[in-house]
This record gives sequence, structure tokens and C-alpha cells, in this order.
Amino acid sequence: MRVLGLVGSPRKGGNTDLLVSRILDGAGASKHLTEKVHLYALNISPCVDCRSCQKGKLQCAVEDDMQMLYQKLEDADVIIFGTPLYWYGPTGKMKLLMDRLRPFVASRKLNGKKAIIVVPSEEGAGACDCLVRMFELSFEYLDIALIDKMLVKAYEKAEVKEQPETLNCAFEIGKKLK
Repeated sequence: MRVLGLVGSPRKGGNTDLLVSRILDGAGASKHLTEKVHLYALNISPCVDCRSCQKGKLQCAVEDDMQMLYQKLEDADVIIFGTPLYWYGPTGKMKLLMDRLRPFVASRKLNGKKAIIVVPSEEGAGACDCLVRMFELSFEYLDIALIDKMLVKAYEKAEVKEQPETLNCAFEIGKKLK
């Protein structure tokens, strides 16, 4: 099984990065192939609503790093969407990625994939309702199964390092993937 971790935080080594890494560690311990991608290291442009993805080859016409990421998404069996909570939604890079998943509506190449969402926030799980719902609706539209979520109270950089139970939970999520 291939597990792709998408880190939608600008902070390398921050809470989102650490939690996604821990899930990938658990998946690796179960002999799954893992890969982590930092979205802030990529050039991801906004969707321009040209609708090229809805006709012909069902591909996005915007030439940027999403072209490489599309293949990684197609190859993955499980996709981890990690983003800190920004104003009760995802970070800008994660939102750009979500908007650019539009080619998969017509191509259906993400049908049957599994997803995990990871969201650290200053206010905790209760503040994540709108963001979780955005992911749920998007996954339903793309026929992706949401199999787990981690909504963690953490704000300061790498604060989850002081939460061994949270890190262990993340590891176990990855370890139990089937």
C-alpha cells in the first residue's frame, strides 16, 4: 500500500509536519510505502476555472507543480491531508490543492482512495467543525473514504512533542492501515 502525506503548513518541523510524519512512521512500520510532500515547497497556482479538466483528456491546463502531484495522488492508496487551522479553514496552500483536485471529478481517478485528515489548532477539536465538513463534502464528491482524523489542540511550534499520547495515537493510525 502507498501512503502519501501532504503537509499544508508553512512550518517544517511544526505540529502538522510532526503528526503527518508520525502517521507515516506507523505506516512504514507496517511495511507500507510512504512519501511526504510539503505543499509550501511547491508552486501551486489557483484554479482559473478554464474547465479544460472537464473535456478531452480530463487534465488541468495550468502548468505548475500540481502536474507532478496529480500522479502522486493517483498512485497513493491513502492520502493524509495535514493542515493547521487558519481562520476555521485550511491554509492557503491546502485550499489551492483542494481547488485543483477538480480534474478528478470527471476522471474519477481518486475513486476508492482513503483519506486521513490531521488538524492541529489552538482551540482544539471543537473549532475544526467547518474545516472537517469541507473535507468530508469534498471527499464525498470525489468518492474518497475518510477513514480517520486527528484534531489536536496544539499551537506553538512542535508543541505536540510534549504530547506523547498524541504522537503514539498518530503512529497507531498509520500502523493499522490496511
